[in-house]
Amino acid sequence: MKKGIFLSIFFLLFFSVLTFAEDVNIVKIQGVVMSLDLKKNTVVINEKTFIWDQNTTFHNEVGSPITIDKLRTKGWVYIEGENDRAHKRWVAKKIYLLPKFIDSKQRHLYPFIQQD
Repeated sequence: MKKGIFLSIFFLLFFSVLTFAEDVNIVKIQGVVMSLDLKKNTVVINEKTFIWDQNTTFHNEVGSPITIDKLRTKGWVYIEGENDRAHKRWVAKKIYLLPKFIDSKQRHLYPFIQQD
C-alpha cells in the first residue's frame, strides 16, 4: 500500500515538473523600462536585460505597430521574449507600450496580455 502511494506521488510530481518546465524558455512580463540602449538594442525590464533584433515587433497599447523611438525609460511595457541559451541572453519578440501597470481586473482591455 505504501509503495503504491509513493509511486503515485512520484509520478504526480514528475509530470508536474515536466509541465512547468516546458515554458522556461518563454517569458511574458510587464514592468517599467529601467534602461534603454538604442545602439546596443537592449532594454532592461524588471532587472532583466532583453535584446531586440530584426524580428522583434513594437506595438502601442492597442496593438498597432510603432517605431522603437516611442520606447522611453520609466515607461510601462509588456514584453514577450525567449531565452537564447546559446548566447545566454533574452530576446524580445514583442514589446507593447502600456499607459500604466495593468492589474488583473484591467487585463481584458489588453488582449495581448496573457491571463495568468
